[in-house]
Amino acid sequence: MSLSSEIETILFIASRPLTLNKITEIVEKDKKEVEEALKELVAWYDQKEGGIKLMRDGSKYELVSNPQNAKAVRKFLKDELTGELTKPSLETLSIIAYRGPVTKGELETIRGVNCSLIIRNLLIRGLIESEESKQDGLNYYQITFDFLRHLGVSDVKELPDFDKLNRDHNLEELLKEDKLKSDEFKT
Repeated sequence: MSLSSEIETILFIASRPLTLNKITEIVEKDKKEVEEALKELVAWYDQKEGGIKLMRDGSKYELVSNPQNAKAVRKFLKDELTGELTKPSLETLSIIAYRGPVTKGELETIRGVNCSLIIRNLLIRGLIESEESKQDGLNYYQITFDFLRHLGVSDVKELPDFDKLNRDHNLEELLKEDKLKSDEFKT
């Protein structure tokens, strides 16, 4: 796999712009090599007339939708934001409300499916927020004050059966098991 391909994949799955230093750290390559690969990617996306562009802002890079498609994007997002939440979205939101702060990996372990698009949708709607942990570098998701206000509660502990669902024994075991497997895989 080429370095450009690896960087493109990382930028595609990232939920935020990444700095040159962060990309260099992730791909474990020389900073000059990463810079050169990024220049090649920017040039490739600039010459290609596709729906995706690679945007650079200082030392930050992010894959974004082509500005020429703004009208279609606005229409899609309007439908996404005003439509009802799907059953999977409600399920994910409930897990975040009762278990948060929670990582994407933990959500996917509990639900058993990829949650990237649902997380994006909930972030766009302002129902959840993300915060990167300085300790492990992971994003942790939790519900927003707007979501609590919408429900008419001032604290997550006011949610029905909060104590029971917040720390369910079966979920704790599932998450521990998944963490052990993940740690074994890393070594």
